[in-house]
Amino acid sequence: MTYSVIAVGDEEAAFDAAQAAVATGEVIVVPTDTIYGVGALATSGAAVQRLLDAKERGRDMPPPVLVAEVAMVRALAAGVDERLTALADAFWPGALTIVVTARDSLRMDLGDRGDTIAVRVPDQAFTRELLRRTGPLAVSSANVHGHAAATTIAEAVEQLGERCSVYLDAGVVNDPVPSTIVDLTSEQATVLREGRISVSELNAAVPGLIEVPSSDPITDPAPAEESISDPADDGPAEDEPAKDGRDARVEPAAPGHDEV
Repeated sequence: MTYSVIAVGDEEAAFDAAQAAVATGEVIVVPTDTIYGVGALATSGAAVQRLLDAKERGRDMPPPVLVAEVAMVRALAAGVDERLTALADAFWPGALTIVVTARDSLRMDLGDRGDTIAVRVPDQAFTRELLRRTGPLAVSSANVHGHAAATTIAEAVEQLGERCSVYLDAGVVNDPVPSTIVDLTSEQATVLREGRISVSELNAAVPGLIEVPSSDPITDPAPAEESISDPADDGPAEDEPAKDGRDARVEPAAPGHDEV
């Protein structure tokens, strides 16, 4: 399989190529507000498996799902409450990944995700418009497992080559601060990783959302190993898991989700 590199400035050509690739279950590389991500149609188990194969990673770190707006989350999640609405109003589009309980009827084979799903609305206008045209995409950092997440299309091509059919070039994309990950699957919200958005900012938007014992301040939850809605995914330095910690250009080893 050959691949094409298209500048996002050539909008219609970029949208057309990306939509056609996604519709046929192929894997693409897209810019996010943190780093480049490798994406595939979230509703196609075969496409998601191609994404995992491209990264050389297992099903134990399912990728998060990027959506264009909060309305899309309501179609994926069960029991959406005022906490998610308030957080979305305050921080989306932006560097906040939210782990929610998936609908029982949700047909998304993202890997070993249990009954949860990690979602985010990226602060990247081109990619949000693409998401409106394709529907939700499973997106992980654009890198081979264990390698640094790509911050340029050249880096992505070097690592992934013909494993991806379309590379959407938005220049250098590199924010060293990862997204914050909040788990809303229980009555008491939990910060799984404190990133660009602080706990104090979360509580300012949703008072009392996070209980932080004064003797045990929340810090970055776990030495990230991979991560992209921000940086890397699960190796010594790359994308971002949705239910684990994550470091600036390192994919954290997450117990449940991987994130961009």
